[in-house]
Formats: sequence, C-alpha cells, structure tokens
Amino acid sequence: MTTRALILTSSILGENGQSIALARYFQDRAAEREGLEVSHRDLVADDLPHLTQPELASWQVPPEKRSAEQREMAARSDDLIRELLDHDVVVLAVPLYNLGVPSQLKAWFDRVMRSGQTFQYTEKGPQGLIEGKRAVILAARGGQYAGTPMDSQTPHLKGMLGLIGISEVDVVYAEGLAKGEAHREAALKEAKQAIDSLVPRL
Repeated sequence: MTTRALILTSSILGENGQSIALARYFQDRAAEREGLEVSHRDLVADDLPHLTQPELASWQVPPEKRSAEQREMAARSDDLIRELLDHDVVVLAVPLYNLGVPSQLKAWFDRVMRSGQTFQYTEKGPQGLIEGKRAVILAARGGQYAGTPMDSQTPHLKGMLGLIGISEVDVVYAEGLAKGEAHREAALKEAKQAIDSLVPRL
C-alpha cells in the first residue's frame, strides 16, 4: 500500500532556509522508504495572492454559473483542496517569522480551510470533513520558543489543521539556529534524528 506525502515549503530564503533543509532531508529519507511517495509544493514560488472578497465570493457561486474570472479564482482553492485530499500526509516545513507563519503558508490555509468543503458548522461547533490524514510540522527557528508562551505558531498550525479534521500531528523542532554554529549543528542533528524515527512510521 502506497502512502503519499505532500511537502509544503514556505521559506523566503529558498535553498538557504533551514526549514527547506529539513524538508529536503525528509524527502531524502522518504525516498529510502518503500511505499512512501513524496510531492512538493513551494508556496513562495507559487506566490498565491492574499485572499480577497471577490475570490471568497466565487466559492459561493455554483460552478456552472461562474464567470470566467470566477472560475479562475475558484480554481485556486479547488486545486489545492484536491491536491490535499490526494495525499495521506501533509508535511509543513515552516520557518518562524515574527512569532507566526509565513504569509505564503497562510494564503494556502485560507484556501484549503473552506466551509462546506473541508469543514462545516454544526450546532456543536465547527467539524472537520477531512478524515484519515495526518500532518508533520518541521519547525525551524532562530530562537527557542517550544513549550513557552512565545510559541504562538505551534497552536496556530495545530488549530488550523484540526479545524479541517487533521488532528494527528507530529512536530519536529530545530530551534536556536541563530545562537551560533555549534548550537545550530546540534539542533539540526537532533531534528534529523527525529525525522529518521518518524518517516518509517508514516
């Protein structure tokens, strides 16, 4: 049985980004595991625009009644949701920018968190509609925030994933990367060891 993983990268530093390095390491380890296929979407290269009211409104129009412009706008969300559904695991390689997620990643979430498609409102609150999938967060940070009140990123990511029904989330941290070469190398080594342990279990 084949497991399909979708890696999403969002570092504006490109090949110099440490989150990119973690994603690349994950992909290399995945290539060694039989039955695990990996796809990659670079959200910086894709350059999704910020969500606007006209695009949001296009989702509410029945497909057969959409104008050409509405079809083009709605296709962004439709295609990203279809891609997500086609994979078993979503791997988020995420740098920490100003205690939050990159705006490029937020633009992706804004299009896959779609009422009536990936979650719905009920009398008991929102309910995720995506079932049987899991997520991996590869978090690269210059400082050390995990487990502290300053780490607003981890609960934000888990909350957005949970809203659409993905509650099984593994987090790999590489922290303190700006604290000197020795600290950076030790942190990356620990993160890579965590990836080594995680990949066979996907």
